[in-house]
Amino acid sequence: MSRNSSSAGLTRRSILAAATATTLLVSACGSDGSGGQSADGTTTIKVGVIPIVDVAPIYLGIKQGFFSDEGLDVKLETAQGGAAIVPGVVSGQYQFGFSNTTSLLLAGSKGLALKGVAAGVASTGEDGKDFGAVIVTKDSPIKTAADLVGKRVAVNTLKNINTTTINKVVRDAGGDPSTINYVELPFPDIVSAVDNGDVDAGQVVEPFLTIGTGQGDRQVVSNYAGTSPNLTVGMYFTSQQYASQHADQVKGFTTAMNKSLEYAGAHPDDARAILSTYTKIDPDIQKDLVLPKWPSSVDRDSVQLLAQLAQQDGLITKQPDLGALLP
Repeated sequence: MSRNSSSAGLTRRSILAAATATTLLVSACGSDGSGGQSADGTTTIKVGVIPIVDVAPIYLGIKQGFFSDEGLDVKLETAQGGAAIVPGVVSGQYQFGFSNTTSLLLAGSKGLALKGVAAGVASTGEDGKDFGAVIVTKDSPIKTAADLVGKRVAVNTLKNINTTTINKVVRDAGGDPSTINYVELPFPDIVSAVDNGDVDAGQVVEPFLTIGTGQGDRQVVSNYAGTSPNLTVGMYFTSQQYASQHADQVKGFTTAMNKSLEYAGAHPDDARAILSTYTKIDPDIQKDLVLPKWPSSVDRDSVQLLAQLAQQDGLITKQPDLGALLP
């Protein structure tokens, strides 16, 4: 998800503005966007990530030596969200990055040449037991997705993966999502906004989902799982330019990332433990939160569905070339 602690995605305008500025800057400096290579042949690469649960596998992979085995010295650089990571990858500030899938689709529709290189994070596929959901207060009259019609619903970013997936589950429940009043709030502020009555409901991800339900809030619908049981919520990506010029590094990154995803899925306790090295999640919340799935392959059908939802909701005007984007 180009999600972060306060933003899961990016607007089309911010993508273009940031990309233009960073591309002009890098062009002026004469950078070719490649990572540096040391005397021993190891290539240093910078990866733009967000300090959230989703990216635990890459931290585990570095610790396990999967990247060094491929001759890669990975330097992780945290960003506030996809508004920085997507143009940063295009400009060469980062060689690779992590973003939610819809943000990558939006960027591609605006002419930014991106290439997915590995899966990132996926829904558990279980309603009520996923890492993202819409919550309300325990005494709220909202009981089902259809009840969200006409209500104020907080999301971390307007016109992105959380609005399109909520719209999908509302339609499936027989409601008209066009009447939903979406309110943009940072993830850390959504639980309190719901509890204070500033909004009627809010879409949150972990750890905020566990924080909210721990305070008595109730889940209405798991919008990711309800959209597709194998929803590819986020991916790792590079620029098409870097992919064409540095095929060996891209192959090595993909190999190491796939091993990292498989390791995280097989070792959930290690995944929870690594969170304390790059997040400030309370230990009590950390042990209770729902971990996402970390498949080592992108579910193409779910990405196609996200593209269709983006077009249906007017975020894009035509279907992107998934063949060019996906690994």
